[in-house]
Amino acid sequence: MGGDILSEMRRLAQAKRDANGQELALLSLGALRQVAQQHRLTLREAELLALDHHVLPMRYERSLGTVGWDGQSKLLRATVAVVGAGGLGGWIVEGLARMGMGRLIIIDSDAVEESNLNRQLLAVEESLGQPKAKMAAARVAAVNAATEVSAHQLWADAENLPRLLAGAQVAVDALDTLPARLQLQRAAAALGIPFVHGAIAGYSGQVMTILPGDPGLFALYGEDAVPQRGIETRLGNPAATPMMVAAWQIHEVVKLIIGKGELLRHRMLLLDAESGTVDEIAIGGA
Repeated sequence: MGGDILSEMRRLAQAKRDANGQELALLSLGALRQVAQQHRLTLREAELLALDHHVLPMRYERSLGTVGWDGQSKLLRATVAVVGAGGLGGWIVEGLARMGMGRLIIIDSDAVEESNLNRQLLAVEESLGQPKAKMAAARVAAVNAATEVSAHQLWADAENLPRLLAGAQVAVDALDTLPARLQLQRAAAALGIPFVHGAIAGYSGQVMTILPGDPGLFALYGEDAVPQRGIETRLGNPAATPMMVAAWQIHEVVKLIIGKGELLRHRMLLLDAESGTVDEIAIGGA
């Protein structure tokens, strides 16, 4: 059966030469859907079969030079948990789906409010009052139906995080309170998975990747009582800042999954769009 499917894929593929002059076999979304339906495969299964035999789903053509065949296959096999589906989380979910992440676990207890309309991808006038987790799942389905989604409309806490994060290879911080971020770092460390932190305020943001055993946010804030929120309550959250920080978080997740690139580990990237500067500070490195 596998040989028959591959023969059909190759028959349906379009030939094209890449920038190095190598011939690519590109498979359109329509062709993939046709093959998946005929052979009772999910779209993700069909894409994986194609990738494993160097038939490229057309949607990933522009990513190939960055992540490579093996990297794209690793992304499609991976599971990532995004905790928070607001300003940061909506853009992170969007980017990971477009990169071809195989499965996303999305956790958010909130509904879309009018104050979200200035910056959140999932917040449109028609979605007001709708659960953000539900909106995120619908957005992924519209962007990349091969990405499977588990959406949870609930507040993540110490009790449910071990269950919610089960099976994830990376946990992404798209939260908006410091105690919740520290709690997520603890949960990720207990499960032995990396934690990609991001936060915004005004024109500025910060990003850091924390591996199990790293001090991470505790090196900055300690382990005792911390304030709920920071200077974002004064500086606000404009439209572009979450896009900027989410983009860096997406790249950190991709690097973690494919195993290539230098991580923002033991160092926090500080982005300031107002001054046009990018700096970093050392955080608990060896």
